[in-house]
Amino acid sequence: MQSGNVVFRTKERNSAALAKRIEDAIEQRFGFRCDVVVRTPSELRDVIARNPFGKRRNVDPGKLPVTFLANHPSAEAREQVLKIKTDEELHIDGREVYIYFPNGMGRSKLSWPTIGKKLGTTGTGRNWNSVTKLLEMAEKLGSK
Repeated sequence: MQSGNVVFRTKERNSAALAKRIEDAIEQRFGFRCDVVVRTPSELRDVIARNPFGKRRNVDPGKLPVTFLANHPSAEAREQVLKIKTDEELHIDGREVYIYFPNGMGRSKLSWPTIGKKLGTTGTGRNWNSVTKLLEMAEKLGSK
């Protein structure tokens, strides 16, 4: 997938340790450090099941990104983000931020750097089509 994602199998069960190992390997190999966010197939299924826009009609999946956070934001941080005045609908659930951009992301004044700073954690966003495709790929890999 051309989305900056990797789908793979591992015996490692500690996602935080696995993310750090991958970050270290990228830094060693390529000379820069980047944040890595790991989700299991069951976590992806849960993200899809918790979609607050899932039962709504006329929601364009291309205008619905999910940001996968590296850590759980504090209750105070969530409150600060939810107070941001915007035309978009924003929901924070666990380690995911769902945002619906009815007029498209390019026209929005909502800034991820502002949200990320307030949440106090890093994250990576994918549109809904990519999220469902990643789960499909992970399930195929798991069935082999």
